[in-house]
Amino acid sequence: MIVLEQLTKRFPAPDGGDPVTALDGVDLHVRRGSIHGIVGRSGAGKSTLIRCLTGLERPTSGRVEIDGVDIARLDGAALRQARRRIGMVFQHANLLDSRTAAQNIAHPLEIAKADPAHRRQRVAELVDLVGLTGREHNHPAQLSGGQIQRVGIARGLAAEPQVLLCDEPTSALDPSTTRQILDLIRDLRDRLGITVVIITHEMSVVREICDDVTLLVDGRVAQSGSLLEAASDPTKPLAAELIPLPPAPTGIDAVAVDCDYGRSTRVHSAQDIVDIAGTYDAEATIVAGTIETISGVQVGRVQITLRNRDHTAISRPGLERFLDELREADVVATEVTR
Repeated sequence: MIVLEQLTKRFPAPDGGDPVTALDGVDLHVRRGSIHGIVGRSGAGKSTLIRCLTGLERPTSGRVEIDGVDIARLDGAALRQARRRIGMVFQHANLLDSRTAAQNIAHPLEIAKADPAHRRQRVAELVDLVGLTGREHNHPAQLSGGQIQRVGIARGLAAEPQVLLCDEPTSALDPSTTRQILDLIRDLRDRLGITVVIITHEMSVVREICDDVTLLVDGRVAQSGSLLEAASDPTKPLAAELIPLPPAPTGIDAVAVDCDYGRSTRVHSAQDIVDIAGTYDAEATIVAGTIETISGVQVGRVQITLRNRDHTAISRPGLERFLDELREADVVATEVTR
């Protein structure tokens, strides 16, 4: 649905020096009908990426293809037409204070010069779709934060886009309202079949709603894949963000092992890992653990210490045998410290 190939964007340096590279050879595929999260620290290139997707920034090089159309090659009327297939939801909905909720939703249709009868019908559909019935004649000052964001979502859907781009859609909301908005976005994806891209710095949002996730670091893709894949490999950066471990106790005289058993067919709990250690006449102790539900699957990460039963340090061959047994059970296991 969305294909970025070697997308690069450079900006002139304000002091006349070397250009500033905001995006550096980004390759990204977003599946049709999926909810794809794009995460990264401030300055990673997330905002520039979304502006390239909407045609607000023309890439220095590379392709920005949405449903077979290279946005980067369009201009004028063709670009305006392509943009109507892309809905936008912002962190702050930026509604027009002088207009009612219904009038704000209708605004993109007015710009597109849609027939008035069609506008009224479409607005009525959207008011019902996003759960604003009874509030459509209220002005923004009369709406809660969640209701304002629902108006923003409805406005983004007004022109019946194929893609909905959400830029930090919940960062200004409280946890309860955040969950409601995420449930709404998921429901809209399921009902309308749209493709959703969410730009966010909140990993809780990614865990809650996304099918796939991409991590940007300094304008490059550092990791990309399904949410379950990202969460199930503690050797990669996203796993620690998606399933953070609580701090383990310090001063433990043993080997510490970080294990992820979310995709194993043989290991279904931390106790199973302890039992495997017992088969090698070793003693494992769980010192930290986290369980999260990722894409409908419970994924667990535990940190354990491993020592001989007489409490002496385990030998290197003993440790390697234990790690090999875990890996044969499809458990990702990484030695942390000794």
